[in-house]
Amino acid sequence: MAESIRVALCDDHGVVRSGLRHILDAEVDMVVVGDAGNAEDALAIAQAERPDVFVMDLGLPGTGGIEATRQVRAASPATAVLILTVHDDVGYIRKAFDAGASGYLVKEAADAELVQAVRVVASGGQYVHPSLGAALLAPDAAQPKLGGPGGALSERELDVLRLIALGLTNAEIGERLYVSVRTVETHRAHIHQKLNVRTRAELVGFAREAGLLDQDGIG
Repeated sequence: MAESIRVALCDDHGVVRSGLRHILDAEVDMVVVGDAGNAEDALAIAQAERPDVFVMDLGLPGTGGIEATRQVRAASPATAVLILTVHDDVGYIRKAFDAGASGYLVKEAADAELVQAVRVVASGGQYVHPSLGAALLAPDAAQPKLGGPGGALSERELDVLRLIALGLTNAEIGERLYVSVRTVETHRAHIHQKLNVRTRAELVGFAREAGLLDQDGIG
């Protein structure tokens, strides 16, 4: 019988780690060998356990998931890192792969997709959430560069901004983009921060000046 895939977890929410452990330990070919709530503990687990796969969240307290990925890969080069996060824009994906990640999955993915992604990266392959794969292949020049004092808006943030300007609610935007209301709220908060605006009227004004309301649709 083949050896089990040894998996470690890093997420700052204990309930998330428990859920992931339950899903992965239920697979006959997988075993969770450790879990961490921050980058420092993740590094210690990588050094002690040398897992085959490290499932890593991006939104960690202190040292973030991107830097944690670099540290884990440096400490245990044979360990493949699978990012599991709420962030679904291409900029984060590129940063994650540049840091040495082998896979990128959003937390809305089904349990079966998580299991599949772990198996793919454990075998030496790369895995990207299907809804993000096409965008990842697009050239950097094609990525929108509109933004404000807080930085450039991602492609998905531009999508959300346009739909806000068109008058859609968070729930309607979520349905249109196939994401949760919570994800829409997160994008909306990032948009306000990057553009340094507070009101919907200001968002509409920016969208109009940027020509976003002249587009025929959302890709």
